[in-house]
Amino acid sequence: MKCVICTLSETVDGLTSITFERGEFRLVINNVPARVCPSCGESYVGEDVALRLLNDAENVSSQGVIEDIIEYGQ
Repeated sequence: MKCVICTLSETVDGLTSITFERGEFRLVINNVPARVCPSCGESYVGEDVALRLLNDAENVSSQGVIEDIIEYGQ
């Protein structure tokens, strides 16, 4: 797919980091599989990955954690 941000390049398989923030809560998830633009670095995750990320963020938040960094798939 062509990057919708820079429109210069086709995205390639890669890994990215995703940050969730809500109030004081902050979660960074590293090594998330994504399509990444080699020109501008914009990342796109698939629907299944996005659902897992949201689920992981909700689980960490519900444990009362304020700030954390985890690996995708933990």
